[in-house]
Amino acid sequence: MENQITHTHEEKHMYGTHENTNNDHGYGEYGETKKRSKKIIAIGVIIVLVGVVLFVLKGYFVAASVNGSFISRSEVVRELEKKNGKQVLDMLITQRLILDEAKKQDITVPDEETSAKIKVLADRIVEQGGTLAALLAAQGLTEESLREQVELEMKLEKLIADKITVTDEEVAAFIKENKIKLVKGKEEETKAQISEQIKGTKLNTEAETLISGLREQAKIKYFGNYNK
Repeated sequence: MENQITHTHEEKHMYGTHENTNNDHGYGEYGETKKRSKKIIAIGVIIVLVGVVLFVLKGYFVAASVNGSFISRSEVVRELEKKNGKQVLDMLITQRLILDEAKKQDITVPDEETSAKIKVLADRIVEQGGTLAALLAAQGLTEESLREQVELEMKLEKLIADKITVTDEEVAAFIKENKIKLVKGKEEETKAQISEQIKGTKLNTEAETLISGLREQAKIKYFGNYNK
């Protein structure tokens, strides 16, 4: 009887072990299925996100489409580089040289000075019957790009400020050499305009001299065919 009871107990033990094994195996299959489902969902989410990002950034890669055929921005850039890439690169190099030299000499332009200069420019355009906004739109510029350009020019002026001053003697000599007749009541206004004209000429001359010197001192390396 004891052997029989023991045997029955062993059978129960074996049966219980066998039952648990089946449950564990079933749970394992369920776990694996759940993991695969999560993986599939994750992949689907990634695909959707990538699609959304590509749609949002489409303008960064595609310039236009013609009858369903895309023209990439890289194609546009290649054509632009063929036509005036060298000139644009030289302009960027010049800007970098001016900014580096201004930084080296601790020359800065406060925002209020830049704003004041832009206001003067805007007022002159209004006097001529136009608006600054219309001029920027016509040239494909933004207010931000205009501020950057004005700031660069003002830094350049400060770099050569001691070489572009205009004296009363120079204005008088200019009036005499060009036989300019001063209108009564507008003498000072005319002299101020002449002074600005002389200053502009000096600015161009001295700027070319400065930039030429900076180029000679700088270590400029060209990549591609830009230096040809």
